[in-house]
Amino acid sequence: MSAHDEISQPVVSRDEWLAARKELLAREKELTRLRDDLNAKRRALPWVKVEKEYVFDTLEGRKTLAELFEGRSQLIVHHFMFGPGWDAGCVGCSFSADHIEGALVHLEHHDVSLARVSRAPLAEIEAYRQRMGWRVKWVSSHDSDFNYDFHVSFRPEEIAKGAVEYNYTTTDVSIEDLSGLSVFYRDANGDVFHTYSTYGRGDELIDSTYMLLDMTPKGRNETGPHHNLMDWVKRHDEYEPAR
Repeated sequence: MSAHDEISQPVVSRDEWLAARKELLAREKELTRLRDDLNAKRRALPWVKVEKEYVFDTLEGRKTLAELFEGRSQLIVHHFMFGPGWDAGCVGCSFSADHIEGALVHLEHHDVSLARVSRAPLAEIEAYRQRMGWRVKWVSSHDSDFNYDFHVSFRPEEIAKGAVEYNYTTTDVSIEDLSGLSVFYRDANGDVFHTYSTYGRGDELIDSTYMLLDMTPKGRNETGPHHNLMDWVKRHDEYEPAR
């Protein structure tokens, strides 16, 4: 289905529409309650203390994971697919990054810091960050095990075996980097704990474009060969002028 293909649905009276809408509303409320319950269970997960000292290249010099908290007690890391030598960052990660930018000021005023981490060298990251106009701190794990330990990057020998760990399962991948989100907590003693990570479609809720499209008659309208955002999303400076 192209952007201009017509679609059709039954056309009914306002009263019939209202009855159908109230039936759907009951399901929506059920989902809301389930989401609230799921969020509570997520917060109740046990933690793992981060014993290894990870160090990243940043615009302010070398910084540890603890320093990325910038004085706050909570840190969200966006594992952004951008490997050494790439011409540009992942399209899907760039899509997510656009949405995260608008949330930054609100997160920072609610005791949450946010950082992007990629394996690309800092100079390559900074060139792409400037191109995209993003403000979120973006650091390089180029000389660190961080990406590998959190299962978003894979060494060539792992890929060759066809058995890497991603999204809590063993799978076969063909690229060295994938995406995800990880969450950390830093206590008053300065100890850092890993509290949560999500991969694959687990980070989809941050893409508010999807949430809006899901309300529209055509929905996500992903009808190409991939049946996902790769069928239509572009980096925000690569779209043709909107009509």
